[in-house]
Amino acid sequence: MEGGRSKGYAWAIAAGLNAAFAAVSAKLLLSPLVRYGLVVIFNVVMWGCYVNSLKALSSLQATVTNFATNFLTSGLAGFFLFEELLSSKWFAGALSIVIGVLILSKSSVERKENMD
Repeated sequence: MEGGRSKGYAWAIAAGLNAAFAAVSAKLLLSPLVRYGLVVIFNVVMWGCYVNSLKALSSLQATVTNFATNFLTSGLAGFFLFEELLSSKWFAGALSIVIGVLILSKSSVERKENMD
């Protein structure tokens, strides 16, 4: 089952990355039709990845992992690609999100092991 859980997290991370790519593609200096097309494509792929993550993880684990990946990737893409400023509060929030994801994933595994 551990391999399935790992695949579930990989799918959830892929979903978050595609969501971030959709946000980044909306800001690119391309024609509106190309931007719209990229946003739609990335969102369709994101939903496919998210649905696959739900097959291996609880909805809480899949959603939180997807959100955390999207948040971190979007923020870092904004910083590196668009020279947006990231304050120390952003980094504190990002660290809190990562810690929360780790706690949720660990507690869900321990709870499941105790039920077996």
